[in-house]
Amino acid sequence: MPDRHALHTVAEIRRIEAAALAATPPGTLMQRAGAAAAAAAARLLRPGGRVLALAGPGNNGGDAMEAAALLANDGFAVTIRLCGDAARLPADASAALRRAQASAARFDADASADNGWDLVIDGLFGIGLARALVADMAMLVAAVNRCRCPVLALDVPSGLDADTGNIVGPGGIAVRASHTVTFIADKPGLHTADGCDYAGRVEVADLDIDAALYPPPTTLLNHPSLFSAHARPRPANSHKGSFGDVAILGGAHGMAGAAVLAARCAAFSGAGRVYAGYLDMPPAFDPMHPEIMCRHAADIDLSRAVIVAGPGFGQETAALAQLMRVLASNAALVLDADALNLIAADSALGAQLAARSQPQLITPHPLEAARLLGLSSAEVQADRLRSARSLAQRYGAVAVLKGAGSVIARPDGFAVINTTGNPALATGGSGDVLSGLCGALLAQGWPAWEAALGAVWLHGAAADWLVREGVGPIGMLAGELIPAIRRTHNRLIYGETSESSAS
Repeated sequence: MPDRHALHTVAEIRRIEAAALAATPPGTLMQRAGAAAAAAAARLLRPGGRVLALAGPGNNGGDAMEAAALLANDGFAVTIRLCGDAARLPADASAALRRAQASAARFDADASADNGWDLVIDGLFGIGLARALVADMAMLVAAVNRCRCPVLALDVPSGLDADTGNIVGPGGIAVRASHTVTFIADKPGLHTADGCDYAGRVEVADLDIDAALYPPPTTLLNHPSLFSAHARPRPANSHKGSFGDVAILGGAHGMAGAAVLAARCAAFSGAGRVYAGYLDMPPAFDPMHPEIMCRHAADIDLSRAVIVAGPGFGQETAALAQLMRVLASNAALVLDADALNLIAADSALGAQLAARSQPQLITPHPLEAARLLGLSSAEVQADRLRSARSLAQRYGAVAVLKGAGSVIARPDGFAVINTTGNPALATGGSGDVLSGLCGALLAQGWPAWEAALGAVWLHGAAADWLVREGVGPIGMLAGELIPAIRRTHNRLIYGETSESSAS
C-alpha cells in the first residue's frame, strides 16, 4: 500500500495510472474507482436516499456512472445527468455508460441540482481540467454549491487545480464539496489554498494499484509521526538548563505586544529560560508572566540562546543593527515579520542568511514571501508549494509559508503541507505565537525540520481544540492559543494524563 501521507502531482499520477492500466484488463481501474465512490456515497446516505450523479464528458464522468449504477442496484434512488456527448466518451467511460443504462438508475438531461437531493455526486471534471468553467457548466456548479445536501467530489472537486489548490482559470468556479474521494493517490491541491475550503473531508482510494508503481514522494501531509521522535517525556533528572534558552528580539515602539506573545509562547512551549529583548524601552517585567526576563535587545547575549527575531521588530535603524548582529552570530534562528522584510529589501542580508550553516527557520506570510522572492502575493499564492520551495532554496532555511494549508519546505525541495488549523488563526499575533513556539522547540534540541513541522502542527491543533471548545473561530485571540498549545503539546507526549496542564 502507498504511503498514506504521500501527495503526488498530476504528472506523477498520470504515470502511475498509465503503468497500472498496462497491467490490468480494460476498465478495471474505472470499475474500482466506481466501487470506491459508491462505498463513500453509501456512508453519507440513508437507505433509499435520493442521489444526483453529475457525469462529465471524460473518465471522471465514467467514474460517476459506475458509482451511480452500483448505488441504484443497491436500492438508492439515483438520477444521472450526463453533461456531454455520449457518442464521444472515452472507451472506459462508454462502457460505464452502458452499465449505468442497464442498471436501476434513471437518466435526466435536465435534472436540477436544486431538487432536494440527499447527495450530489460531482463527476464533472477531474485532474485534467485546464480552463475555467464557464456558461452552462458554471451555472450548474453554482447550483450544486447552493444545495444543502452533502456533495461528494470524485478525485478532485470540479474546477479545482489538483496541484496548486487554486480554482482553475480567471473568473472560474469550483464545486464546493463536503467530501472528496480521490483516486490512486492524494493530491496537494486538496489540502492548501482554495482546496481547504472546496475539498471537504478527503478519503484516498488507491484502487489496489501496486505500491511499486509509485515514485518516492517529495511532498507529504504533516502528521505527528514525522516529528514525534523528538516529542519525548522529560527525565526527572533535569533542570531549566536542560531545555535551552530562547531570546525574542522585537518590541519596537508601539509593537511590544508582538514580542510579549512570542516570549510567552516560548515559555509555555517548554523553553528553560526566555528573554524578551526590546528595541524600545523594556518593561521591568511581564506582569502576567514574570518568569520572562525583559532586556534591551542590544543587551541580549546571542551566543547562549536560540534567537527569534522579528515580532514587532520594525524596520528602523535599530532593527537593522540588531538583524545584522543576529545574522553574524552562531545562534540557531527563527526569522519572522519585519526581520524578513529587512532581508527582502537588502540582497546582501539575504546572501548572508543563505551562507549561514546554523539551523534556521523563516516563517513568512504570503506578502512577506512575495517580497523575499521579488514576486506579487498573487504569484506566490498561485503555486504555494513552488513558492515555499523557492524560499527554502534561496535562503538556505526551512521555510514555513503560512496560510490555508501552510507549506513547510526544506532547501533540498522536500515539502510538507500542514493539515491542522482553521480560520481562527487569521488574527493579529498568531504568527508571533508560532515564531515563539518554533524557537522553543529548537531550544529543546529539535532539529530545524522537525521543529518547523511540530510547531506548525501544534499551532493549528491548538486552534482546532479551541474551536471545538467554543472559542472561535470568530473572535479567538492569539493569546488564547498559548495555553492551548501547552495543552496540545503535553497531550502529544503524555496522552490523557496531561489534562491538568491545560489551565
